[in-house]
Amino acid sequence: MRTPCLLLLLLPPVLCVSETSLEPCEVDDDDFRCFCNFTDPQPDWSSAFQCMIAVEVEIHGGGRSLEQFLKGADADPKQYADMVKALRLRRLTVASAQVPAVLVTAFLRALGYSRLKELTLQDLEVTGTPPPPPPLEATGPALSTLTLRNVSWATGSAWLAELQRWLKPGLKVLNIAQAHSLAFSCARLRTFPALTTLDLSDNPGLGEHGLASALCPQKFPALQALVLRNAGMDTPNGVCAAMAVAGVQPRHLDLSHNSLRATAPGAPACVWPSALDSLNLSFSGLGQVPKGLPARLSVLDLRCNKLNREPRLEELPKVSNLTLDGNPFLDPEAPKYQENPTTSGVVPSCARSGLAVGMSGTLAVLQRVGGFA
Repeated sequence: MRTPCLLLLLLPPVLCVSETSLEPCEVDDDDFRCFCNFTDPQPDWSSAFQCMIAVEVEIHGGGRSLEQFLKGADADPKQYADMVKALRLRRLTVASAQVPAVLVTAFLRALGYSRLKELTLQDLEVTGTPPPPPPLEATGPALSTLTLRNVSWATGSAWLAELQRWLKPGLKVLNIAQAHSLAFSCARLRTFPALTTLDLSDNPGLGEHGLASALCPQKFPALQALVLRNAGMDTPNGVCAAMAVAGVQPRHLDLSHNSLRATAPGAPACVWPSALDSLNLSFSGLGQVPKGLPARLSVLDLRCNKLNREPRLEELPKVSNLTLDGNPFLDPEAPKYQENPTTSGVVPSCARSGLAVGMSGTLAVLQRVGGFA
């Protein structure tokens, strides 16, 4: 039996590798999580056999090329479908490797028989071009969450459209961080009918112009949460304009951890999405409340900015839940702390909290919305 070779990391008995004393894979005591780090010059891939019992699997390839597994990538996945169906696997992370595009698509075809719900690809270089697209009905996994962090693709702007063709409909959360390109080929992109959360955090070069290119019009009809933490946004009004062009109607918008300006000079007024009821502007260096915010909100988060006085009512939307914690006018230690030029008026508690910027914006949204599907 020959399986698509990237799947060999999950179904390694098909590999004949000599035993070694080092075990690159470890499973926790509850047989729930398995972690593999294949850094050895001649890694024992068969160590991943123990991951077959795990629900959550994380595999790091040590930065090496996986071209050695190309032989057999065109195998029919039906021949090992029962074995894949039997896996407990629900969450999978594949990281730190150079992977031929042919291998990626073969891997996705194999996972189409699994019960996988969350897939993370991290620190990968996808080389070459993928094979011809599958039939009209996608043969890959039925994911609820897809996370891509620092993944480069040889297909340029078409990469998301190519990847989408292999996934069954139903994806709810898409998280793309440290992307090499977010200028999607909108004409080739299909609609994401069930996508409720789009997280483009940790793309500091994106900016509002790039956001307008990434939000392909009419492709995200079910979008409820747009997360843009540390994404190079300049003003809330500019983000509003990009959303208006795309026609998206999110309920939650997260602009935290951007260096925001209150108002861009000469910027035209923008009509905010009528569905928007939660706006996060925390950790954004704001010295005043931006003008032109939505007229009414359920939640407005202005934590950990540089507000030196309490905002007046006329400066604020009609809001049910306003959060101002961590601003200088509320912190008695702020004047003393401002004497340090490196903190630029940020109160001590917020400076410490700022160290946690790496927390996923999607995770923050899901903690509010609730749990793992």
